Amino acid sequence: MKMSGGPSSIYIKLILLFLALLIALGTLFYTNNLVNKLQEKDKQIVELYAKGLEYVVNVEDNTSNLTFIFENIIKPIDFPIVKTQGEKDEVVKGIEYRNLDVDTSVPWEEQKAFIEKQIVEMDRINRPITVVYKDSVILGKIHYGDSALIRQLRNYPLFQIIIASLFIIIGYISFSYIKRTEQSNIWVGLTKETAHQLGTPLSSLFGWSEMLKMNYNNPDKVLDIADEIYNDLDRLNKITHRFSKIGSKPELKSENIYEEIQKIIYYFQKRLPQIGKNVVLTIEGNREICANLNSELFDWVIENLIKNALDAIETKKGSIVFSISEKNKNAEIEVRDSGKGIDIKRRKDIFRPGYSTKRRGWGLGLTLSKRIIEDYHEGKIFVKNSSQEGTTFKIILKK
Repeated sequence: MKMSGGPSSIYIKLILLFLALLIALGTLFYTNNLVNKLQEKDKQIVELYAKGLEYVVNVEDNTSNLTFIFENIIKPIDFPIVKTQGEKDEVVKGIEYRNLDVDTSVPWEEQKAFIEKQIVEMDRINRPITVVYKDSVILGKIHYGDSALIRQLRNYPLFQIIIASLFIIIGYISFSYIKRTEQSNIWVGLTKETAHQLGTPLSSLFGWSEMLKMNYNNPDKVLDIADEIYNDLDRLNKITHRFSKIGSKPELKSENIYEEIQKIIYYFQKRLPQIGKNVVLTIEGNREICANLNSELFDWVIENLIKNALDAIETKKGSIVFSISEKNKNAEIEVRDSGKGIDIKRRKDIFRPGYSTKRRGWGLGLTLSKRIIEDYHEGKIFVKNSSQEGTTFKIILKK
């Protein structure tokens, strides 16, 4: 089993970084494009204002025209604008301006200094537009800045970059925390699963030891007990081999599914009385179906499902039924128990490392089962249905 974060975690972090940068750059490009369009629109308004002034000074009765310009062009403007006079671009008293926070209560010299400073700032952003009389005489210039909306849009990419940076930091911290928690759960689960795996044969060995003491003078009985002790020792040896196979590519062979499940059922049937439950284990369906299996690892999956089913059966009596069938050139195995069922909100969690709702089981057993079936056998394992009457797991394997 691979316990370290490995290259995959680095790839995920790089993907998070790439997505955050993509969001920031995409927002920056879109916002700049939008700002340029708004600035062009403001420029067109100022040019219209300049053309209007040029027209007004060329007619005798310009009072109504000035009113029109003020009401329809100047008044709706929402960005700062200043009209200077003459070829020298002078700021004179009574100057026309709009959307500037000029303090009219201070002396004119201070107002003028403030306006001139604002003009410098506006010219840095936008080139002023010259108002010309009869294509030769310069009447003045119109200086204009950005509206509040454009200023907000200019700052928006920075805001997005900050958000993207926070996204990266929070994502990185969260991912690291999840990885640490998962690693911790794997180690805890592995410990529980080891104890879970060793529990059945060790309990049986203690039982056989007591029976040897009781039947030491009965040779036939002693031989039977010796055979069962050998089976349990063989089981312990298999458990050692199973853990050693996790992390390496197992060899798959065509095996009879019925025979594989039957030998596991036979092993448990001999030991069920020791756990104090009368649970009937049966197999239904086609006995001739074969699939590509690694016998040791597949047997481990079946044992985990049986043990979890036994934990779920809280009454003295119960049943565990295996159904074998074939569909779309795949072998399908359903494991149905009469336990209390799984909460619908927890059905995905049961395959998560370290998840457990019982004193025994569901620590790492189902996580390993999922890995064995899906990664090593390229099959599927999932909860088909679950209710208060029991749970059905389904396994799909390639033939």
